[in-house]
Amino acid sequence: MKVGIVGASFAKAAYLPALRHVEGAEVVALASARLDSAKACADQFGVPHAYDDWRTMIARHKLDLVCIATPTVTHAPIALTALEAGAHVLCEKPTAMDAGEAKAMLDRAEALGRVHMIDHELRFNPNRRRVKDLIASGAIGQVRHVNVANITAAWGDPASRPAGDWWSLEDQGGGRLGANGSHQVDLLRWWLGEVSAVVGQALVMLPDRKDKATGAPWRATADDTTHFTLEFKSGALAQVFLSGVARHGMDNTTQIFGSEGTILLNNSDEVLKVAKAGGTFEVQSQEDPNAKLPGVNAGIWNVSVVALMRELAAAIRENRKPREGATFVDGWRNQLVLDAVKRSTIERRWVAV
Repeated sequence: MKVGIVGASFAKAAYLPALRHVEGAEVVALASARLDSAKACADQFGVPHAYDDWRTMIARHKLDLVCIATPTVTHAPIALTALEAGAHVLCEKPTAMDAGEAKAMLDRAEALGRVHMIDHELRFNPNRRRVKDLIASGAIGQVRHVNVANITAAWGDPASRPAGDWWSLEDQGGGRLGANGSHQVDLLRWWLGEVSAVVGQALVMLPDRKDKATGAPWRATADDTTHFTLEFKSGALAQVFLSGVARHGMDNTTQIFGSEGTILLNNSDEVLKVAKAGGTFEVQSQEDPNAKLPGVNAGIWNVSVVALMRELAAAIRENRKPREGATFVDGWRNQLVLDAVKRSTIERRWVAV
């Protein structure tokens, strides 16, 4: 399986270490916006070809798989070009700039018979799989409501980011809603089913910024604080609060309340706790054996990519749809929810999905 990667940062952290543990995978080319970054990453992992133009990379190599880890604004153009060139595609989240782009990616991938996945790697994390199993088995009864909070200090200091940082620019697809909210929406959809309506806000609470190196002023346009409530077709409610502008991080907590019990999960220690109604909480944490693989970086995000890549490679090799993980179908439906949050921000009301 000949693999090409666009984007050096997450490739170095997760894609390349994971692909070393995927039978038959050979990364033959890597592209990044800066040639020095592409070459440095390629040299570190023994990738023979490095480019500063992803179009050139796709044109020069017959690739079985293209992995996209770039600013959101480039996802649809790269994916569509790769699909037309004959490659299957793994794309980072959020899927695209809007649901229209996401649907175009899905429609073209299906029309061409390509395997397609979105890198919602936490579907392959054992703790989150356990959560899904507990809910599906009725262990906590009918889910009534969920609380999710992710509080970080990453953008809390006005001088914490470089000027022009794409994560802080709306026209590049930056913001907490896409960066983290897309993960929360994917897990919640995976656990609870489809969303029927949304109310919330994607806000820029700290727009006035200073370059971290020079102190020069610049303006952030992408949301740094997002909160929304999801109403599911099942009747469950989920409240999600995401902030990047706190001065002390509180990491990610998930609380799931059912008619017969409760599930608690905290990213900081990855301890999964479950209690039946009126009972005490018991630890049911699950270990990921891939965390012990040589060269795989620590952290659930990096480790979970290993299992994702193996399933993706198997689907390509066996000429089938992925049996696990998020596809472009999930990416499109996820994007519909994100778009609804943005619309709710403007119209200050519930928006049907």
